[in-house]
Amino acid sequence: MDMTSTAFDDNPSADRLTGTALALAAPARTETVSFEAAGLGDRSYLVHDGEVAVVVGPQREPDRYLETAESLGVSITHVLETHVHNDYLSGGLDLARRLGATYVVPEGEDLGFARECTALGDGAEITTGSLTVSALATPGHTPHHLSYLLTGAAGTPSYVCTGGSVLLNGVGRTDLLGDERADELAQAQWRSARRLLSRLDAKTRVLPTHGFGSFCSATPATGAETGDLTVGTERRRNPALRADLEDFVAALRADRPPVPSYYRYMAPANRRGAPGPLYRRVARLAPDDLAHWMATGSVITDLRPRRAFAAGHHQGALNIELGDSFTTYFGWLVPYEARYALIACSYEEVDKSRRLLARIGRELVSGFVLASDLDLQRAMRYQTATFADLAAAVARGEEPLVLDVRHGSEWRAGHLAVARHTPLPELEAHKSYLPSDRPIWVHCAAGFRAAIAASQLSAWGMSPVLVDDLFERAAPHRLRVTTSTSS
Repeated sequence: MDMTSTAFDDNPSADRLTGTALALAAPARTETVSFEAAGLGDRSYLVHDGEVAVVVGPQREPDRYLETAESLGVSITHVLETHVHNDYLSGGLDLARRLGATYVVPEGEDLGFARECTALGDGAEITTGSLTVSALATPGHTPHHLSYLLTGAAGTPSYVCTGGSVLLNGVGRTDLLGDERADELAQAQWRSARRLLSRLDAKTRVLPTHGFGSFCSATPATGAETGDLTVGTERRRNPALRADLEDFVAALRADRPPVPSYYRYMAPANRRGAPGPLYRRVARLAPDDLAHWMATGSVITDLRPRRAFAAGHHQGALNIELGDSFTTYFGWLVPYEARYALIACSYEEVDKSRRLLARIGRELVSGFVLASDLDLQRAMRYQTATFADLAAAVARGEEPLVLDVRHGSEWRAGHLAVARHTPLPELEAHKSYLPSDRPIWVHCAAGFRAAIAASQLSAWGMSPVLVDDLFERAAPHRLRVTTSTSS
């Protein structure tokens, strides 16, 4: 768990009082705890006054909120949703049910569990302890999106939980409900961001859900991610305030990020009401079982580091390293209804993977095989390389076939002149165009996506060369980088 806690005194002049006075009248404290969902680029929050707390945008991992509240000695009275999420299963309904807390949602949403919710509209307020929760209509990322202004006792800081509205130096994307509504929602997003940033105090701390690498963000975030994220800083740099309406809408239309394939399952599941995660016992399989599972349509995912996989792997396995981006790319590349089994170095890795996958409703693992049980001496393998190796091959006149599997915006920002562009999610659709009689060098920005692509090529009987290197190291090795748009 990656947790950041920031505390503030409600009486900044208290240090001028005597020690006796401090003992008799200790200042109240307002504190926020952030919880990061590694790889998904999302954050949720617990805000409390020392006695009661609210949780905003919880992931499907109730224990970390319950344990944090217990450690702080506070009671969670309300669970707040800014919008129906498109990128992960919410843990809000489950958390509220476990605690008997009030589940707060935006007014106007069509939810299958509406009787269990308190729906708020613009201007509505809720009070719990010394905290006041004020709902602010901020449509754009979704039509009924709310932000929540959280204020405590006099002199304490205020926080605004902006969900997918105002993000870190950006805004949430507006095309996830379809291109036909994207411009309409972009206009609403522009107005909402301006309204929110103009009406709140400049010192108000901004707590967004998306924007830390999430594909729900309209643009990549830049700048600091924590201490300086205030209404004042966003007034100076947020594109919604720096561009007029027409230019803002055009910018959001011009270079939309790709949409991970599993997104289309998230909002419908959240509207039905996501149950808590279900962790069944995972069966340990024999190596010989893998062929049977693959023959019945299951996907075998190997969690090992990319170089270990390249040095020896089961034919047909998909290499998705167990790291920060695991959840997103597993959800993107493994069909949502497909059964899957895992190859891992330990049961602890299996357990970690399914807890990460619970965030998108994929925690039901069919089984696992320990890598130590596999005969990797006679397994499939392929070469790993660096950009220096690729430059040497070009210098020798070999004319290597190079695939760049990064996203379109990355390609357009700069790519190797010798490369072909095939974004990782589109690789299978281009399978018939790839040769099986020559090496295929494959790279991305740092190696993670290239490793997935190399494992796919290997599964298809091709000969990948995994460029396990940072793209920024290509130019120093005299590999020509261009911004031409041809692929």
